[in-house]
Amino acid sequence: MVFEGGAFRTIFSCGVMDALVENDIMPDYMIGVSAGAAYGVSMASKQPRRNLDVLMKYRNDKRYLGLSNMIDKDNKSIYGLEFSYETIPNELNLFDYDAFKQYKGDFYCVVTNLLTGQPEYMKYTGDDRTNTVLKATCALPMLFPPIIINDVPYMDGGLSDSIPYLKAIEDGCDRIIVVLTRQSGYTKTTSRSTKAIAYSYRNQYPKLTETMLTRASRYNESLKGLDQYVKEGRIITIQPTTSKGFSRLEKDKNKILSMYNDGYNQCYELLDTIKEFYGIK
Repeated sequence: MVFEGGAFRTIFSCGVMDALVENDIMPDYMIGVSAGAAYGVSMASKQPRRNLDVLMKYRNDKRYLGLSNMIDKDNKSIYGLEFSYETIPNELNLFDYDAFKQYKGDFYCVVTNLLTGQPEYMKYTGDDRTNTVLKATCALPMLFPPIIINDVPYMDGGLSDSIPYLKAIEDGCDRIIVVLTRQSGYTKTTSRSTKAIAYSYRNQYPKLTETMLTRASRYNESLKGLDQYVKEGRIITIQPTTSKGFSRLEKDKNKILSMYNDGYNQCYELLDTIKEFYGIK
């Protein structure tokens, strides 16, 4: 399975994940981008509703998300990094690391190398209880500092490979479900704010600037390629009925629940198709 990112829009994907877990459908390969990875690990650990519970409880908690976190010199992110990626999974809403280790497949997170501007695919093992790889895959420019792994700075994987179905194919997957977080027909554009943010990195990370400025065109080409694989019957896509009016950092809990239910209900409607696709009787 492939999970696109999209911050809180990815709660749609959580609905899909939970419906599959409830029906004992567990793919042997998962790859996620940004929130798609951060949420996806709870599918591999078979913890339905965990992601929804966390978001509904902590969305408006300043320890989780708030501008005050940005001015904390030890944090420098709109998210409280230690609270979100360590305190919550390790103390408050426990991530089942032991269950994750029982997952028989591989779980990869896409990150963007700031020195090359290229995607890298890091395996999530659950051994690092600070969840550095999950921080890196979610590290949006301006909203996060670069996340350092083995002396290399990384940021959000969606900058370089937003929908990594080609990586899944390269790794040998022949029947892939791709969960998107934008509605059918969506086309990405490069906004003025994106250009401004991209240029702000041009001196320190020029390759990142290039990657950010070409992201929209690469994303749209990726969708065209995805459509072809769908026509060939090699990929099934599941995507929101609509993502319009739903903010990347949505505050309205009713909208969050509605987006989750959209994914959950769509997946149940597709269960027979998915079982046939995976050869499940």
